[in-house]
Amino acid sequence: MVTRSWARVAAALFVIGYGANQFSPLMVMYREQGHYSAAVVAAFFGVYVLGLAPGFLVGGPLSDRFGRRAVLLPAVVASVPASAGLALGAFSEGLLFTGRFLFGLVTGVAMAVGTTWVKELSHAPHDPEADPSAGARRAALTLSAGFGVGPAVGGVLAQWAPLPMELPYLVHIVLTLPVIVLLLRVPETVHGRGRGSLLADLKVPAVAHPRFRRLVLPAAPWVFAGPALSFAVQPAALGAERTAGYGLAFATLLTAVTLGCGVAIQSVARRLDARNPLLGNRIGVSLAVVGALVAAVTAATGSLVVAVAASAVLGASYGILMVSGLVEVQRIAAPEHLAGLTAVYYSLTYLGFLWPVVLAPVAGVLPYATLLPVVAAIAAVCLLVLVLGGRGRVAG
Repeated sequence: MVTRSWARVAAALFVIGYGANQFSPLMVMYREQGHYSAAVVAAFFGVYVLGLAPGFLVGGPLSDRFGRRAVLLPAVVASVPASAGLALGAFSEGLLFTGRFLFGLVTGVAMAVGTTWVKELSHAPHDPEADPSAGARRAALTLSAGFGVGPAVGGVLAQWAPLPMELPYLVHIVLTLPVIVLLLRVPETVHGRGRGSLLADLKVPAVAHPRFRRLVLPAAPWVFAGPALSFAVQPAALGAERTAGYGLAFATLLTAVTLGCGVAIQSVARRLDARNPLLGNRIGVSLAVVGALVAAVTAATGSLVVAVAASAVLGASYGILMVSGLVEVQRIAAPEHLAGLTAVYYSLTYLGFLWPVVLAPVAGVLPYATLLPVVAAIAAVCLLVLVLGGRGRVAG
């Protein structure tokens, strides 16, 4: 059906999210079985962000120039060799860094273009019955589902199946191949916009919009800070001795709780936005403050129960912020700037994934129980900026 064309693009977002995030619980495996240091494993996690930024910033303008399919389809195809490289890099530090960087690049392109394409396919003439926030909600939901299912399946396979360092990536490849075929049948929504210089296309004037600067910018870095603190920092803070040989399974549980709560609360985010567009980001950043403090208790006590509770709070923060931010971006941007502003927004959200890279080297000097309240304080400052930015009338 034509009205279901968005679902084919959503499937691409799902498999990209699946492949991108399945690495998260496997960090424990690389620490314990690969014998990489905590700092090196955190760097594996962080180099992905370095690939994301150029993928985000170039993917949107390229798709405006050449069409959504012409850019998204090669990105999804490229995720197959990216996963293959990670599988072959089981015992090669260089291949792991390369594979992670390439997957970041692919993910950046796919998220920027795919989210925009889902939005464009979620209104007339493609889906005339969809409500105005359907595009943001559908994109956020399918991405979050991929982010959650990927690490859940990958973690279980790595803990109990044979070939733990290779099989998770092979499963992703098998899931991706049919999605490539599905994309071939999605109607194009862009037909040769932009014929000036590519450098001019890279400019995103909507970044200077007052609503973006005051209502989106202070909250965006905390979207993925929650997941990073939950399933990358908490297992490192607990240490292998607390999980007695089941560190990978516990990291998988934390990932599933985080992203499960993130998916479950996204309908609440939509209702919050309908009630008051200022509420979602404020509540999301508030939950990031609380979640970081609960994670500090995890580090101080070594409690596995508290770690799960922290993951639930941090996941709720992620889910609300993701939807609220995307809805606000789609409210701000004109159609010709939507892909570019979405790309800028995603680039800012993924800054939160750098927290493990920042904290891991310092944790050798100061304990996580001391560092995580500092993270909470920084989030509280961003919350204050967000509240002050929403006072008075913000230009619409």
